[in-house]
Formats: sequence, structure tokens, C-alpha cells
Amino acid sequence: MFRHLISVTVLVFFANFAVWALVNQSVSERAWGGIINGVSYSGYQAGDSDNHLSDDDIDQDMKALAGQTTSIRTYGVSDGLDRIAAIAGKRGIDVNLGAWLSPDDAHNQEELARSLSVVRANPNVKRLIVGNESLLRADVTIDQLIDYIETAKRQIGIPVTTAEPWHIWLKYPKLADAVDFITVHILPYWEGVPREGALNYVMYRYRQLATAFPNKHIYIGEVGWPSDGQWVKGAEPSLINEAKFIRDFLNTASAERLDYSIVESFDEPWKRSIEGTVGAHWGLWDASGKPKFKMSGSIAESSRWLQGCIIASILALFPIQWFVRRKQYLNFKGQLFYASLIQAVASVFVWAIMAAVAERILSSNLVAWVLLLGAQVVLLSLLLVDGFELAEVLWARDRRRHFEPCKDWEPPPDAPKVSIHVPCYNEPPEMVKETLDALAKLDYPNFEVLVIDNNTKDDAVWKPLEAYCAQLGPRFRFFHLPKWPGYKAGALNFALTETAKDVSIVGVIDSDYAVSPDWLKSTVPYFSKPEVAFVQAPQDYRDEAQNIFKRMCYWEYAGFFHIGMVQRNERNAIIQHGTMTLIRKTALQTTGGWAEWCICEDAELGLRLFENGYEAVYMNYSLGKGLMPDNFSAYKSQRFRWAYGAAQILKRHWRSLAEGGRLTRGQKYHFISGWLPWFADAAHIVFAVAAILWSILLLFKLVEFPPAVFLVPTLSVFVFKIVAAFMLYRARLTCGWRDRIGAAVAGMALSHAVARAMWQGMFTSSKPFFRTPKCAGKARALQALLMAWEEALLLILLIVCAASVLWTFEPQNRNADLWAGMLLVQTLPYWAAVILAAVNALPKKEKVPA
Repeated sequence: MFRHLISVTVLVFFANFAVWALVNQSVSERAWGGIINGVSYSGYQAGDSDNHLSDDDIDQDMKALAGQTTSIRTYGVSDGLDRIAAIAGKRGIDVNLGAWLSPDDAHNQEELARSLSVVRANPNVKRLIVGNESLLRADVTIDQLIDYIETAKRQIGIPVTTAEPWHIWLKYPKLADAVDFITVHILPYWEGVPREGALNYVMYRYRQLATAFPNKHIYIGEVGWPSDGQWVKGAEPSLINEAKFIRDFLNTASAERLDYSIVESFDEPWKRSIEGTVGAHWGLWDASGKPKFKMSGSIAESSRWLQGCIIASILALFPIQWFVRRKQYLNFKGQLFYASLIQAVASVFVWAIMAAVAERILSSNLVAWVLLLGAQVVLLSLLLVDGFELAEVLWARDRRRHFEPCKDWEPPPDAPKVSIHVPCYNEPPEMVKETLDALAKLDYPNFEVLVIDNNTKDDAVWKPLEAYCAQLGPRFRFFHLPKWPGYKAGALNFALTETAKDVSIVGVIDSDYAVSPDWLKSTVPYFSKPEVAFVQAPQDYRDEAQNIFKRMCYWEYAGFFHIGMVQRNERNAIIQHGTMTLIRKTALQTTGGWAEWCICEDAELGLRLFENGYEAVYMNYSLGKGLMPDNFSAYKSQRFRWAYGAAQILKRHWRSLAEGGRLTRGQKYHFISGWLPWFADAAHIVFAVAAILWSILLLFKLVEFPPAVFLVPTLSVFVFKIVAAFMLYRARLTCGWRDRIGAAVAGMALSHAVARAMWQGMFTSSKPFFRTPKCAGKARALQALLMAWEEALLLILLIVCAASVLWTFEPQNRNADLWAGMLLVQTLPYWAAVILAAVNALPKKEKVPA
């Protein structure tokens, strides 16, 4: 299977790569057939600003430029850049020489002296540009800059200037007085001007300067458009946009007789670390010296195909993996065909988005929002659900459906007969005996107890229970089912067939529960209303003081039973759970009994009863206490079963939840919104993995940072959920702030297990019933940590990605900071799992102080 999986994946992905590489879209634009007035040239190696080109490399570049442009503009003369002028002269190319200024005056004096030497030695140097955006960067003051310019003018006979953006010239009129001509940078991309309006913008700024300084010649020292990178407002960098702008500008410049230099001649990947991806893509030629587009004919947009190919491959990767693993009955050709179809669908989807971007149907920011839409919808839905619950708990005037235990009712001898079913599988005999002892003490005259032990193989486990039931008397009956299908539901269905004929109410408790003597007398009177199908008391536990781990779990459980269930009860929409529950026998039988196809047969039965128009009673009073899982693995397994069962139930009952039927709107709301956080957990793992993959692509400069704004709702929802949880706990529970924090950590620690359960539940039809072991003992340190190895791995990967992004990109890069922050926020559930696993391994304490 593994060989087929690798073969199919590799073949499909290579085919996908080939198709993306071959596909081209082209557009037409007016041609340019002349020679370019000038282009910028840095003289650096493609990937490193500290590694300059050799004389031969420079000569090859000049050879490529000769005949295409009459001049080049340089930016400095240090570190060997003074060689460029002489080599350009041999190819008949004039030079507008640049002298780079920095905050270091000594360096500036050396740079200026060297530039003057280059001017004297090379007659093809026609102009000297002292400084490049030096005032914009605040490297020098206006007076210092003018002094450097005056020094140069006194020593050479060619025109001298400096280069600044248009607004700097307007801000410092005396700078214009000091220069022989104005060198201005007009780059509409950086100012967020869409390509369609970019040429008009350039001409507007040019004329603005011409009006302000009518006696000065204006040289547009930098004008251009990038072929790749991130949008700036409405300005989209793309190869087509670059080609369109350059062709339009060159034609206009020829007609208007403009003096200009296109930024820039060759792509310079070293600028990626300064300006981001866009900085590497301003050239008319790529870094290898190949023209990026022709000056006539159609223009092919191909700069984004690699990103599209990678994204499409990532989208198809997981479905292909799942398909090949699951469909082993197909031969290799069948697997390859359908995997190719999956990849084709993913590629068409990505290609459609890219085409929409190219046609300006969507912006890049909007595309990112579309890709993140699922997460945002889930997050904001959770915000509304949590906010609604918070509002009801804190500010509701009163409870509409509040039920108290019937303390004053004394059951007569002919009180409704109750059959209490205790299913057990491989349970410790002494623990079950405690449960039976508590049942024997019930203050109720008319009940029976059926103990159903199914599939326990060890005689030493079940035979003591059989003997103990005989010892307790005729009320107690024991059944051993050596090979019985249906797991817990199967055992309960068997118990129904053995239930006494005169029984009207069926009770179910787990084998670890010690009920209160008044359990039945407190609850049975509610069955006097024929529409009541079941009466539920909360799950409670008696071992929370054993250690910190169990105390954290205890308060995490309490949040659901004392907050969530109370609110659901207001709309007759509680989740039935298979302990401390009483069910009307006729309702149970007429609706089909226990569902053996579902590993959460209790919750499924509750929903089915609601679908049949019945009501439920929830009493928020502890009438029995059981045992919690002893270790983190059992804790996760239990929640996995609950979440997997929820997915099964939703698949079976989605019509009644989505369409009409007898469910009320409130019931539909609570069943959907109640399980929505588990879908959020499922989405979280997808986005965590996607964020890791995206970070890797970022590190290799293959993708851009997603829009920073999507982090705001993510952080906002997270903060709100934490604050809301603390407020809810404070309003409804008696625990202190330490226990609230512990409950939050315990809840988050289950996120990964829930996510796995939801994904498996959505794509598989059945899972074995997971028994939650009790009295199994604590995990040792290594065992406890191994229980969270998946979470620990994701935690490490997210932290490494965050650190790598911060290390790789400039510290002041806001996108990098926000992306790293988002990665760290995503680590929180995995931190919680590792912490809870470590707490589980702490030395045992017999009592944990409040």
C-alpha cells in the first residue's frame, strides 16, 4: 500500500506541475519599438548584496543592455562598483553615476571622493547623483546633503543632483536651488495606485514638480512596476501589469520627450530581505539575464504559476492520501485515475481564483479572506454562541424550566417500578460492588437492578459480581454475555428484553457510580406528565481530591453539566448521557431502543426522543457520583468517543436538524451550536498544519504573508472565549480562579483528540466502543508525556516555524511579527495537552487543597 501511495502521489504531482508549467494566458498591449532612455543597475550578485559581480559578469550585463538602452543609473562606487562605468563605456552606454550616502560622514567623504575620480576617468559618465533617498531615510540632514552636492559641483564639470521622491522635493525647495537638475522617484505602486491609473499618476507628479520648479530640468530617476509580490492597496504586482505599465510609459515618455530611468534593469533577489518579495521583481530582465516580457506582441502572465501549482498540490494532498489508503480494492490504474481527478479539481479551483485576481474580480486580500473564510465563519459563529450563552447566564431574568428534586414526595408501595440497568465490561469487581451497595440503599420501594456484563473474558472479573448479586437478593439479577454485539448499546438492548413486565421506567448508571439514596424518589414524580420521556441528573465525581490532574478534569466536566446543560434545558434540548438517567420504558421501546450503530448511544437516544415530540427534565443537583479517568490517555479517549459519536449522530440526523420535523428551533440551535466548538477544533488542526506548510513556503520565498488583518478576529475570539469562560464559571460554579485556569487548560488539552475524532467521524461510519478505564492508576512520567506526543510534535513545529519566520525576516517586518504571533496562538491547545500530561505524571497527592 505504501509503495502505491508514494507512486500515485509523485506521478500526480509531477503531472500537475507539468500542466501548470505549460498553461499560459496572454493579453495584447501596444508595442514599444524604440530604445529605452535609461535603466537602473546595481552590480550585485543575484542573491547577495555583499557579493559583487566580476568584470566579466558586468560586461555580460552591459552586453545584454547595449542596444536596449542608452544609459544606466548606478547607486554607489564603493566595494568595486566604481568598475561599472568603465565597462559600460566599452559597450557605448552612458552612466548617471550614483554616490551612496549613509549616516557615516567619513564614509560619505570617501564615497564622494571616489565618485569624483570615476567621473574624471570616464567620459561616458554624464551626470552625478549624490545620495539616493538620503533625506527620506533621514541618513543626512538637508544642510549636509546640500554641502555634499556643492562640494561635488565645485570639482567637476558635469551636472550634479540628488535623488528623492517627489514629496521631498516639494518639502525642501532650497534643495532644488542647490542642484543642477531634479532627479525624482515616482513609483505609483508603492503609493497604492492601481496599474490602470499609474501612468496618469506619474504624469501628474511630474507636472506638479515642473510647475513648482519651472527652471529645472526633471529627470525621473526611478519609475517602474513590479512583476510579483504583495498588493499595496489597489496596486497589484504582476508580470502583465509590469509589461502594460512599462510599454505605456515608454510610449508616453517618447511622445512627451521625458528624461527617465526605469527601475530596474535586472531582478535583484537580494532586495527580498529589504522590501519583501516585491523588492526582487522590478527588473525588465530576470536575475539570469532573460527578458521577462517582450516589448511587442502578446504578454504571458506566468509569474504566479508556481505558487498556484504548490497551493493546488497542498489542497489535493490530503484527499489523495485518504483516497488511496481507503480504496485498496482499486488497482493502480484506478487509484491513479481518481487521484488525478482530485488534483484536477483542486487545480481548477486555484486557477479560477488566480484568474479572478488577474481580471480584478478579486483582490489579493479578498482571496486570502476567501481561503480563511471557513475559519472566520467558525470563529465568529463561536463568538455569537458563547456571547449568547454568557448573556443568558448573567442577565436572564429567571429560568423557564427549572426542576427541583421532589424531596417531599414519599413513594407509595405501588410507586412506578424502575428497572436499573448497570452495563459493565471488564470492570474491577470491587468498584462495581460499591455501585451495587449504593443501589441496595435506595429509598424507593419498587425497583430492580439488572447487571449486564458483556464480553468480559476473565472469569475472575465477572464471577465475583455474579455471586455478589445473588448475595444482595432477588432485586438484583446478573447476566454474563460472553460474545455479544453492539457494545454498551447491545448490552442495554438485551437488558430491555429481561426487564420485568410491570416496569414503567428504565434507569441507567455506569458501573462506577454510587447513587444517593434519594435518587429515584427525587426524580420519578416527573414522569407523571406523559410527555416526559427522560429525567436526567448531572454527572458528578467523588475522586477530584486525589490529585491535581483529576481536580482540573473535575472542573472542566463541571462547566458542561452546570452551565451548558442548564442552558440547554431551557429549550428542552439537553444531551442525554448514559448514567444518572431515567427513561420512560414505552418511549424507549417505541422509538427503537438503543442505537447499536452509534458509540454515543445515549446522546443519540435523547435526540431521537426529541424528534418524536417528547420532553426531558434536567435537574441540576448531584444525585450520584462516579470516578473520572485516571490518566490523560483515558481522558482523551473518552472525549474522542463523545466527539466521534457526535459526528455519527449528525450524519444520521442531519435532515431533522436542517429541515422541518418536530424539533423546535431551540433544540436545533443547541444541538448544532453545542457541537460547533468541536468542528472548530477540527478546523484548528487543519489550519495549524496549513500554517506550518505556509511558513515553510514563506521561508523559501515562494509565498507572501497572508493579510495581517485576519489575525485580529482570531485573537479577539480567543480573548473573548477565555474571559467569557471565567465569567460563566464565576456565575455558576464555586471554584476559585486557580480551578478556572485548570479547567481551561484541561478543556484546551482535548482539542487535538476532538479534532481527530471529528475528522474520523465525518469520513468513517463506525469505530469500536472505547471503554473509559477507571481505577487503572496514574501514568508514569514517560507514559504521560507519550500520551501527548502528537500534540508535542505540532507544538514544536509551530514554535520552530514562528522562530524561523522571525529570524529570517527583518525584525521590523510587521507581517512577520503578526504571522509569528498567529502561529504562537495556535500552539495554545498543544501547550495545554503537554501541560496536562505533565500534571498527570506529578507525584500523587491524597488531597488537593482548594
